[in-house]
Amino acid sequence: MVTTVIIGAVMAAGTILWPTLAEARENGEWRPPAGPVDVAKEFDPPPLPWLPGHRGVDLGSSAGHPVVAAAAGTVVFAGGLAGRGVVSIDHANGLRTTYEPLDPLVEPGATVAAGQVIGHLSTGHPSCPNEPCLHLGLKRGAMYLDPLLLFGAGQVRLLPRPAEGGP
Repeated sequence: MVTTVIIGAVMAAGTILWPTLAEARENGEWRPPAGPVDVAKEFDPPPLPWLPGHRGVDLGSSAGHPVVAAAAGTVVFAGGLAGRGVVSIDHANGLRTTYEPLDPLVEPGATVAAGQVIGHLSTGHPSCPNEPCLHLGLKRGAMYLDPLLLFGAGQVRLLPRPAEGGP
C-alpha cells in the first residue's frame, strides 16, 4: 500500500519536514546566500536516487560575489571537489546546505553565523556555462529538498510513503 503526504508537508522516513522549514523561515533564520534570489535553474530531483537530476537550485550572480551562510551552522566540508570549490554546512535543525562553485574562506569545523561570508563565487558550474551561478543544495539525511523552500518559494512535492515493512 502506498500513501502520500498531505499538501504542505514533505515526508522523509516518517518525518514531516515542512513545518521545520516554515518555522525556521518565520524566525528569520534563513537568508539567500548570494543576494536576491535569481533562479537560473530550478530544483529537478531524479525519480530514483541513482538517476541523474538537478539536486539543488542554481542562483544567478557574478564571479567574485560574496556567498554567505544561509543559516548558522558548522562547516563540515570546505575544499575542492570535482574541480570546483565546495562548502557544506550542517545546521542545528538537521538540514545541510551545500554551496558551489566558490573560493572557500572557511575551514571544516568552523562555526558560522547566518549571513557570514563563507567564500566568493567562482565560475565553472556545469549548469551555467555562460553566466556564473551559485549551486545551492539542501538535504535532510539522504533526501534532497528544494532549497527555495528556505526562502518561501520552491515546490512542495508529494512523495510516496513506503509500505510497512518496505524499504
